[in-house]
Amino acid sequence: MKIQLIRNATLFIEYAGVTLLVDPMFSEQGANPPVINTANELRNPLVPLPVEVEKLVQPDALLVTHRHPDHWDEPAQKQIAKDTAVFCQPEDEGPIRAAGFSHTTPVEQAVTFRGITLIRTGGHHGTGEIGKQMGPVCGFVLQAEGQPTVYIAGDTIWCREVEEALDAYHPDLTIVNAGGARFLTGAPIIMDEKDVIAVLRHEPETRVAAVHMEAINHCFVTREDLRSAVEKADYSSRVVIPEDGEVFTE
Repeated sequence: MKIQLIRNATLFIEYAGVTLLVDPMFSEQGANPPVINTANELRNPLVPLPVEVEKLVQPDALLVTHRHPDHWDEPAQKQIAKDTAVFCQPEDEGPIRAAGFSHTTPVEQAVTFRGITLIRTGGHHGTGEIGKQMGPVCGFVLQAEGQPTVYIAGDTIWCREVEEALDAYHPDLTIVNAGGARFLTGAPIIMDEKDVIAVLRHEPETRVAAVHMEAINHCFVTREDLRSAVEKADYSSRVVIPEDGEVFTE
C-alpha cells in the first residue's frame, strides 16, 4: 500500500494493485474565490499542486466523498479520463454522470472493485442548520485480502457515524480531514484538534493521518496546531501529518 497526500483532501492511493484517486481538486493556486462568511478573504486554493496534474488523471478509480468544489472541482472533471470508474454517495450519482463520467457507481452500502471492498460510511459536515446546509457527505473503508484496512473519514466532525465505523472495521489507518474549517458563526464543519484526539482515544489500535489542512481559506487548524495538540495528549507516535505531495504510507 502506498498513499500520497496531493493537497487538501486529494489523495493518490495504490492499494491491492489498484490506483485510487480521492476527492480530486486540480485548481491552480488562487484560481477560486474565498469561501464566504469566513474570517479572511484569501483566494483558493491557498497553495499550488505539488505534482504535475498529468500524473493524476488516469487512476483505475475515483472515490468522491461529496461534490463541494474543494473535493470535486471543474479542472478535475475536465482533465480526468471520462471512462474512469467513479464511486460516490447515491446523492451525487446524477451530477457526476452529467459531467460525463458514465462509469459511476453509487455505493449504497458496499461494492467490490478489482478485489477491493469499498464500504461507504456516514458523517456530519457540521452541526445544526449549518450542517444541514452543507449537505450529505460520506467516507469509505477499503478492505482487501492481505492488505491493511483503511478508513477515509471524509468531511465530517467527530460523530456517531465515525464512532460506528471505527467500531465496525477497526481500521489500521484512519485518514481524517482535520483543518477545523468553520464560518464566522457556528462550530467547525470538519474535524479539529479535539476531534482528532477523540478518534485516537476511541480506537487505540488505529494510526491516524491528518489531511485537509492549510489549503482552503476557512480551515484554521494548522499542521503545527495539530502537532502540538497530539503531542500534549501523548499521541504523537500514532499520528502522521503529511505535507502536500508527501508519501506517508508505503
